[in-house]
Amino acid sequence: MAGSRKLVIVESPTKAVSLQKFLGSGYDVESSRGHIRDLPTSAAEVPAKYKGEKWARTGVNVEGGFEPIYVVAAAKKSMLTQLRAKLKQADELYLATDEDREGEAIAWHLLDELKPKIPVKRMVFHEITEEAIKEAVKKTRELDTDLVDAQETRRILDRLYGYEVSPVLWKKVTQGLSAGRVQSVATRLLVDRERERIAFQSADFADVEAVLGAAGGEPPTFPARVTAVSTRKLATSRDFDAQGKLVKDLLHLDLAAAQTLADALAGASFAVSDVEAKPYVRRPYAPFRTTTLQQEAGRKLGFTAQRTMSVAQELYERGFITYMRTDSVTLSGTAIAAARAQVKQLFGGKYLPERPRHYSSKVKNAQEAHEAIRPAGETFRTPEQTGLSGDQRKLYELIWKRTIASQMKDAEGQTISVKIGATFPQRITITGVGEDRVDTGRATLAASGRTITFPGFLAAYVESVDDDQSSDDAQTRLPALTQGQTLDPVSFTAAAHQTRPPARYTEPSLVAKLEELEIGRPSTYATIIRTITDRDYVFKKGQALVPTWLAFAVTRLLEQHFPKLVDYKFTARMEETLDEIANGDAARLGVLQEFYFGADGLNDLVNNLGEIDARKIATFPITDGIDLRVGRYGAYVEDAAGNRANVDTDLAPDELTPEKARELLQNPSDAERELGTVPETGLPVVAKNGRFGPYVTEVLPADAPKSAKPRTSSLLASMSLDTITLEDALRLLSLPRVLGKDADGQEITAQNGRYGPYLKKGADSRSLESEEQLFTVTLDEAIAIFAQPKVRAGARRAAAGPLRELGADPATGKPVVVKDGRFGPYVTDGETNATLRKADSVETVTLERAAELLAEKRARPAKTVKRRSTRAKKK
Repeated sequence: MAGSRKLVIVESPTKAVSLQKFLGSGYDVESSRGHIRDLPTSAAEVPAKYKGEKWARTGVNVEGGFEPIYVVAAAKKSMLTQLRAKLKQADELYLATDEDREGEAIAWHLLDELKPKIPVKRMVFHEITEEAIKEAVKKTRELDTDLVDAQETRRILDRLYGYEVSPVLWKKVTQGLSAGRVQSVATRLLVDRERERIAFQSADFADVEAVLGAAGGEPPTFPARVTAVSTRKLATSRDFDAQGKLVKDLLHLDLAAAQTLADALAGASFAVSDVEAKPYVRRPYAPFRTTTLQQEAGRKLGFTAQRTMSVAQELYERGFITYMRTDSVTLSGTAIAAARAQVKQLFGGKYLPERPRHYSSKVKNAQEAHEAIRPAGETFRTPEQTGLSGDQRKLYELIWKRTIASQMKDAEGQTISVKIGATFPQRITITGVGEDRVDTGRATLAASGRTITFPGFLAAYVESVDDDQSSDDAQTRLPALTQGQTLDPVSFTAAAHQTRPPARYTEPSLVAKLEELEIGRPSTYATIIRTITDRDYVFKKGQALVPTWLAFAVTRLLEQHFPKLVDYKFTARMEETLDEIANGDAARLGVLQEFYFGADGLNDLVNNLGEIDARKIATFPITDGIDLRVGRYGAYVEDAAGNRANVDTDLAPDELTPEKARELLQNPSDAERELGTVPETGLPVVAKNGRFGPYVTEVLPADAPKSAKPRTSSLLASMSLDTITLEDALRLLSLPRVLGKDADGQEITAQNGRYGPYLKKGADSRSLESEEQLFTVTLDEAIAIFAQPKVRAGARRAAAGPLRELGADPATGKPVVVKDGRFGPYVTDGETNATLRKADSVETVTLERAAELLAEKRARPAKTVKRRSTRAKKK
């Protein structure tokens, strides 16, 4: 062989291209395209010799040291053949998969499957630049089997949990459900928050908002609010509990009392009683780690966690940012130098602190990557210099700004708190809620302000906050005020308020909560949120994540029969245990034994469930005599008389009040509307809503034979339940309409199908242009249509114009349109198609939402079929 050849295997084609560019001709860089093997996903994939074992369906031999059965994906067979061929031509093998547990596991599987007879080196790096890659070649290491063990343990835990618990949900709730070690706990978090909202009782209160003037001041007027009448402080929202009760001895004003106070203040005199000024200092935020990037991209850019990680992966593999799955907030010396140089260049020396800033992670066991997420390289490219566009440009700019800001000076300013005394010309009586009277001649007001005197890092980056918080760069200016200074009354407004229930989680706040509770790993949060959404456990209302009634039923079953498995502390302890395995401080086998066979272990819980009342699990009382039930086809309300009404899928659980339930029962969406009778038979004809949409049908008498079937037909797209007439219904019930026979004696009919109106002749069919043709097309016209070449349905649909044009996809730059497809409306950029979800509609879907759906679709891995491969693994 002429010259030394080195084979480098990575897990991504994009990453392979990037490495090949830096390594040169002496290296062959190939991609495994992710995992090459996994546990079997169906009974067909389980090797024949294991099929008789009772544990075989899980793919894990729980009776034999929890040894997993690994099978190779069918789609990877040709790739493995190519890798083996390349391996024969190589003198050395470099396994250059990602440096976290998942990447280490991929490297181990490659090693175990390829069985190389040449030297093998583990090559790791956290950025794809020429310097980093060449340094990684020099500083290789051995495979870290502790990381492999941690990944394998997690995979087995998740498989056992899902395969043992999910069948219980199928039997007791409905088919197609899934349970997961972290997914079910995340769902419980959302359900718990919705329970709080359902139990919440709001309280009404009022206060007075004032505007006062300072002669010669700048600004000349400023806002203030009344805080006390005499010595009695006014109640605010934080002084009420979740049941709407006042928890302190405070003066509770209603709107009438507040108006009385506002009227009295108009004639009062005002003087400053106290001024307190404090310096304001805000230090920079730490550079991004995985979870903070997901949160900020969600708040600032409107990205889902899945979209954020997908775009970050692209940026990493193209060499624009460092590795994006990390708990660390540390910056290397090279990165700090690059950031400081750019601060001085772009903002000037006055924004640069004397010494570099260093950050340490507060996340327990943060160890899997060596650095925070930052721009790659020894010098940082500005967003303009990258040539990026769309989502990649937006996310890179976010990361770049955050990194630069982390090496800038503090923001400085001043906060001012002012107390103001109001003196009434004569004593007044204010009567609060519950006849709480205060007779007084004075009141107290308060005003506060903040000014930024030096923006520091805020000149580069300001972190987003939730709606009820003020951002770090927010300013409220007050005029220069001194104690004893008199003020002028300008306006006084009585304002009514209502306490609000705790806010629902959004994707960013759910990620923050999971991290706070130390549940799951940052790299898994995006997948978890996508899974619980796809399983109909959650839907989105704006940015809020709303649990469905199905999620309530599943969570209740798990809480009652698998309490440990959805316990927040237990799940967090399991994450800590997995970290211990990764650090070499715990043994894989002992952890699995305890989880499955230990006291209250999974095996014991599944095999000793006792009786589960499926109806009780799925029943939720709304008010006396009315229950919400989760059925096979969705949620519905039912009263004591057995009357039922479906509950819309977009109605949040906390919005199903007793009043709303009664309204649904009085006007059920599936109620029948009687249209008249069939002239020939006298059978009643009704129009109603069904599972598959509105339809008309005949009503057979109670004594009709069981073999008798009523004629039924779906409404045409141009019809509605409110306006359909008996004549319309009779036309629909006449379908299919027999047109006659062609020259060969074959009967031709006009029919209305799932995908629209069509003609049928034997096994052949042709689509009609309009629904009206169902009733007007003649036999001669039909024969002529069949004489034309058949047009593929896909081609026919493709020729149809878009329902809406939304604009250019931020990620690809291609035009995005909404189209009507075989399975409903979808968005497309010409290459990727994404079906609209239940909460989306053709009329309201935005370009941002379409881009989100397309990005999620692109990020989904393709499903593969797998086969078994033998392995040997330490216990």
